[in-house]
Amino acid sequence: MSPYVLLIISISLLLGTSLTLLSNHWLVAWMGLEINTLAIIPMMTYPNHPRATESAIKYFLTQSTASMMLMFAIINNAWMTNQWTLSQISDQTSSITMTLALAIKLGLAPFHFWVQKLPQGIPLTSGMLLLTWQKIAPMSLMYQISPSLNMKILTILAFSSTLLGGWGGLNQTHLRKILAYSSIAHMGWMTIIILINPTLMLLNLIIYIAATLTLFLALNHSSIDKIKSLANLWNKSTPMTIVILLTLLSLGGLPPLTGFMPKWLILQELVEHNNIPMAMLMALSALLNLFFYMRIIYVSTLTMPPSTNNSKLQWPHQQTKTTNIIPSLTIISSLLLPLTPMFITLS
Repeated sequence: MSPYVLLIISISLLLGTSLTLLSNHWLVAWMGLEINTLAIIPMMTYPNHPRATESAIKYFLTQSTASMMLMFAIINNAWMTNQWTLSQISDQTSSITMTLALAIKLGLAPFHFWVQKLPQGIPLTSGMLLLTWQKIAPMSLMYQISPSLNMKILTILAFSSTLLGGWGGLNQTHLRKILAYSSIAHMGWMTIIILINPTLMLLNLIIYIAATLTLFLALNHSSIDKIKSLANLWNKSTPMTIVILLTLLSLGGLPPLTGFMPKWLILQELVEHNNIPMAMLMALSALLNLFFYMRIIYVSTLTMPPSTNNSKLQWPHQQTKTTNIIPSLTIISSLLLPLTPMFITLS
């Protein structure tokens, strides 16, 4: 891709997200979502491949449908309330339609089918942006209008997302699909808490983006696509293997890693608001995510080949090859340290 085209796409992504984050007018926020959608499509179709083109078309159709529903809710709300302020949604029809539109954009179940299919047909860089950066703008809208959203619909969407996100990843062997199901499950955790404690949703989003970025950068650098390929990485780059395994455990929510902290806090908030049955169901669904992450690590460590003399002789060369990316990952992967007890004590 030409550097000028890449620069224009990057500026468009930053502009679209910034418009949605900083605007207080519905039309400006909607324009930011559309700029984001149109900016990432050229990245999804490069290099030109039939599967990449198919994924881009599916993404465009899905996001266009959600945008039309969102625009309908915006116009209907402006007609009923005679104002375009972002935080005022008093009409019930507009609230339900807007909740469903944002659920489609975020990939919440049962609107999750496009999330699980897209990362497999596009490059890793585009998949990384799709599962991280593209979640910021819809989540910011949901954060700002959270008091006006339909609580029953959000609760159903959140629980179904965590359940299907864990259940769907059980029989997957491709790491991209596993990360897609992980995104669905994490979106469910953020949605369930946004009505009770929106600040906790922001903490969950930051930790999720940091861990997912670390994992995608490590997989892209190591050219790993399947679980079997992860087993062969140990002799080539031990530090990179440790980073990937730690990130997987943190995404799964294994204590005492930092990925466990937001889930613990969310369950604590649900219990404090007398929503104990939902807290129990969310905790049980989280075990599904942790199970298939532990299975990845078990399979990869079980099938690791023994160290040979050739690999030992190549180790200095491979180590210098990976030192370029390890410093850039150190800041992000430092969030995987066991900081959970400190945060819990401060809260």
